[in-house]
Amino acid sequence: RRRRKKKQTSFVPLLGFSMPGPGAELGDVRREHSFDEAALVQYLQGQGVVGPRVALTAVQQFTSGQSNPTFLLRFCNEQRLVLRKKPPGKLLPKAHMVDREFRIISFLRGQGFPVATPVHFCSDAAVIGTEFYLMDYVQGRIFRDPSLPDVAPRERGQIYHALAQTLARLHGVDVQQAAAALRTPVVDGAGYAARQVTTWKTQFDRAVDGAGLRHAAAWTDHVHTMARLAEWLQTHVPQTGRSALTHGDYRLENMIFHPTEPRVIAVLDWELCAMGHPLADLAYCCMPYHIPAMPASDGPATGGLVGCDTQGIPTEVDFQQVYASAAGISHPIAGWNFFLALSFFRLSSIAMGVFARSKQGNASSRSASFYGQVAQVIADIGWSIATSDEPAASDGSVASTLSAAPTQDGLFPLSARAADLKAKLLKFMDEHVYPSEKEFMAFMAQQSDRWASVPPVVERLKAQAKSLGLWNLFLPSVSGLSQLDYARLAEIMGRSLLASEACNCSAPDTGNMEVLEKYGTPEQKRQWLEPLLDGKIRSCFCMTEPDVASSDATNIECTIVRDGDNYLVNGRKWWSSGAGDPRCSLAIVMGLTPNKDAAKHQQHSMILVPFNAPGVKRIRPLTVFGYDDAPHGHWEVVFENVRVPASNMVLGPGRGFEIAQGRLGPGRIHHCMRLIGLAERALELTCTRALNRRAFGRPLAFHGSVVMSVARSRVEIDQARLLVLHAASLIDQRGSKAARDAVAAAKIVAPSAALRVVDNAIQVHGGGGVSEDFPLAYMWVIARTLRIADGPDEVHLLSVGKSELKKHHMKSKL
Repeated sequence: RRRRKKKQTSFVPLLGFSMPGPGAELGDVRREHSFDEAALVQYLQGQGVVGPRVALTAVQQFTSGQSNPTFLLRFCNEQRLVLRKKPPGKLLPKAHMVDREFRIISFLRGQGFPVATPVHFCSDAAVIGTEFYLMDYVQGRIFRDPSLPDVAPRERGQIYHALAQTLARLHGVDVQQAAAALRTPVVDGAGYAARQVTTWKTQFDRAVDGAGLRHAAAWTDHVHTMARLAEWLQTHVPQTGRSALTHGDYRLENMIFHPTEPRVIAVLDWELCAMGHPLADLAYCCMPYHIPAMPASDGPATGGLVGCDTQGIPTEVDFQQVYASAAGISHPIAGWNFFLALSFFRLSSIAMGVFARSKQGNASSRSASFYGQVAQVIADIGWSIATSDEPAASDGSVASTLSAAPTQDGLFPLSARAADLKAKLLKFMDEHVYPSEKEFMAFMAQQSDRWASVPPVVERLKAQAKSLGLWNLFLPSVSGLSQLDYARLAEIMGRSLLASEACNCSAPDTGNMEVLEKYGTPEQKRQWLEPLLDGKIRSCFCMTEPDVASSDATNIECTIVRDGDNYLVNGRKWWSSGAGDPRCSLAIVMGLTPNKDAAKHQQHSMILVPFNAPGVKRIRPLTVFGYDDAPHGHWEVVFENVRVPASNMVLGPGRGFEIAQGRLGPGRIHHCMRLIGLAERALELTCTRALNRRAFGRPLAFHGSVVMSVARSRVEIDQARLLVLHAASLIDQRGSKAARDAVAAAKIVAPSAALRVVDNAIQVHGGGGVSEDFPLAYMWVIARTLRIADGPDEVHLLSVGKSELKKHHMKSKL
């Protein structure tokens, strides 16, 4: 098919896909955008945004094309804020609505979506001449060039993976709440698409007629192409479509990525956000796949991916699949050509508007020529997509790190990478893990001191798993897996006591690594996270206390008190899982940092305590229904005047509950994931026993009560699995906070379901079921314990119940 005309044109200034490097991000304040800095400081001091003696030391303007002028404010206390204001002059009625931007980022921040923290909105134009708002400055990486030329191929794929997943999270935000934040009605997705065609056709027609180009010979082809494209779009508008909060300008350049990790920490530029069709965002984000890389007039900037070195970057098809998996929609995506062609139609209309204004004397003839060429090339690409007989998604021009299609697995599809890891993991379990279980148990049975050493088979399994790439699968920034993907793998690992540790995916290390990865300083990560990720050390988490009901964490009495450049830790903890392991080198301790002026949930902190620090005393191992879980163990630990550097404080004093919620993010359902695997193995043992054991003249499998027991177990496992996968999918789409009800539901159901399945298995095994000859007794202990250890059933039930009543507008004070 005809793809596009070859024109040596750079798309950089229009698309913004590539800009000069970080050194050119900030510049002097443009004269037309200047404001009274002294008046601003006086206002901010009066509002309590900055302290009464805090001075403004520097103001710089961001140079990368915001229509709303944006500035970096630096203060003498090293505080940095970003100010975003309306431009000066007469504005269109609904343009440059900074109050709307502030509302939407405030709403999204509350939903746990990655945006800069909103600080303050000022509606008083008398302060600096226009309305404005402030948000925190986010330090990270912004990638201007979609080909990521300075990024390693492996990380390129992870960056695009994060880009797609973040978009799916945005589209998963509750539409009613989003519409309320925008103060607009919820619109039908199909209606939105139709209005977009009309809007951009009208804008194009006005531009052409206003510049007198409709009958100009040089523009006949372009006008004809746009007319045909508009007609095609009008006749191919999807008849149905869900509504979602859309960004309107979703592309790589509008993301801030973590300084060292391939994850989005903030999405920028919400001026064009609206209630619309989610595929409009996705198609707009995929435009670089169809745009050739061209040299810019001012340097080596590029506009698209075609013709670039794209090793590691997923193809457009793969990118769609990552999004579809995270968003929970089917793939291939219906109506893709429409939304992609609409994106090019929209962009060509915008370019034509700029060109027309420049023809009327608002810019040089060179600029007029440039935007005119862009408008024509973009229109040609859009028409080529529209007239294609097949989906226009590029599947061959960009090197892929994923396979051509996701692996379907029931209602929840696996990504191709997860499917590959699943196959490897199943083989690893069969060939190495299951055969090693007896060796592990035999070694421990021979030890006079069960806490002195770890069975050699554990380190052997870890080395084998690492060599197979089955390592740190729980951490998305390392593995590149979604929570939905990891749920399938965690289920497999849950079938054996040894598998999770073999793959460096066992608690409490996983939660502790998540804390360090998310909240740790560079030095804390170097000292503790790196060896944990490498499997060289282990850790424990010290929160629960014997003298208070620790399910209400505000009861915690262990103290963390500042003493000069150190903190002193004093308190007694128990059920400190992992504290018995001879490799345990770190304890993350939650304790009280007394502050009478702070709110109830801002008086606790988390601090890193080296486990060999003076004053750390292991008192006794606790048993769980008689099991000591050696060499891992669950210990009572006393901290007696333990002195640690102030730099060991995580995130800051009084932020323990904030960290706890972060720690209980994706990791909140890891236990549930593993329990599904445990229950599956118990059911397999049940069926094997029933088919091979005879009673009353026939196999147990021929007795109706056993058959019904097997059926109940099958149904309960499948029900629990669906709840767990649903919760994992919601975490991927909407974030941990929005998924909390689904997570609580999974925690209510999964342990109890596993417990009943194991109990049925024990019953079918008779005396053997309660013996050490089978793993069933220990499986029962694990499932029963998690009804407390993973949060008491009652807490989760209360959470779900209150949420449900709230949905029905009940005003009861629970």
